[in-house]
Amino acid sequence: MSANECAPGGAAGPSEHAAGDPCLGGIEAISSAVLAMSRHLEVREVLQRIVSSARTLVGAEYAALGVPDDHGGFAQFVVDGVSEAQWRAIGPLPRQHGILFAMLHEQDPTRLDDVRADERFGGWPSAHPDMHAFLGVPIQDGDEILGALFLANPVGRQRFTAHDEELLRILAAHAALALVNARLYERSRELTLVGERARIAHELHDAVSQKLFSLRLTAQAAAALVERDPARARAELAEVSRLAAEAAEELRSVVVELRPAALDEDGLLPTLASQVEVLNRAHSASVVFTHDRVAALPAGQEEAVLRVAQEALHNALRHSGAKAVAVELCSAPGPGGTGRGARLRVTDDGKGFDPDGTRRAGRHLGLVSMRDRAAGVGGSLHIESSPGAGTVVELEVPGG
Repeated sequence: MSANECAPGGAAGPSEHAAGDPCLGGIEAISSAVLAMSRHLEVREVLQRIVSSARTLVGAEYAALGVPDDHGGFAQFVVDGVSEAQWRAIGPLPRQHGILFAMLHEQDPTRLDDVRADERFGGWPSAHPDMHAFLGVPIQDGDEILGALFLANPVGRQRFTAHDEELLRILAAHAALALVNARLYERSRELTLVGERARIAHELHDAVSQKLFSLRLTAQAAAALVERDPARARAELAEVSRLAAEAAEELRSVVVELRPAALDEDGLLPTLASQVEVLNRAHSASVVFTHDRVAALPAGQEEAVLRVAQEALHNALRHSGAKAVAVELCSAPGPGGTGRGARLRVTDDGKGFDPDGTRRAGRHLGLVSMRDRAAGVGGSLHIESSPGAGTVVELEVPGG
């Protein structure tokens, strides 16, 4: 085997000159890719790392990884080498057809000098980048195909080589392990979360229901004593007030425990980005998320931002008939203009509403909850809407 055959992309590997063995370039590249994949446990992060590692490993201009669903489409489809603007212009996720279908139903790799000349090629959207040389490798767990890697346009070359294919085979085998581990981790976390919520619900029932039962009996006693023993009735009413305060405190402590687990593990930006992505796939409306570098916020403020975003998104997607919803998170001046706060802005092009009229009619659309969350962390909430003009929900928190 020649030096060019050993190194990824047909060129000498990075360690060739240092170690004297040209094949070490490919080995080190594989090792680096595997280590990079193993550092992540979230499925989405693992998929993205697999794609970027594959593209780097063989020197391709474009790379993608598709995970099939049960309905002829893709449950997840991640890309590398395509800009955000290009990805938005391409449109909806592809369906399983042509070459993509073959990769998800055949256990052997496919290597083509020009994908456009293959009889299975079905074309692509007008905004899709032009691709010619193609290399596709399935990611398998035993006989099950978990997904498929697609690479196109080797940089500086006309075609992919057999060595590229072999490198990608090795990477795909490790990718299968990383993907299975990530899925097991997420499933384990889901089961843990379900169990934890069941425990909290049990504690809520035991603690708060006992307080409410005592409160009810004390209130009944006070009502019976109002006319014949006003002084004792006042004492009973004071007890009602005390019990109500205790019940409220019990409820608050339980609610604190219900802080979203993803916030603690991933932080605000990844959690919000993940939720927006899920909603974008689940609804016909376009839901996009943009952000800049936001400093870490106190835990209570992060939760308030997330909850307000969730409420605003729920209203936009369920009630407004919006076709487009934009979520933006950016930094904002904190106390004294320190720049450590954050501003959340959720905008939709839906039917809008009259905030004052909604309040008078007793229909809150979660507005009271959002205002309470903002006030509870020292933030401010502003809602701008009118019939036919969409809605803007803006939350600003001061930061730490």
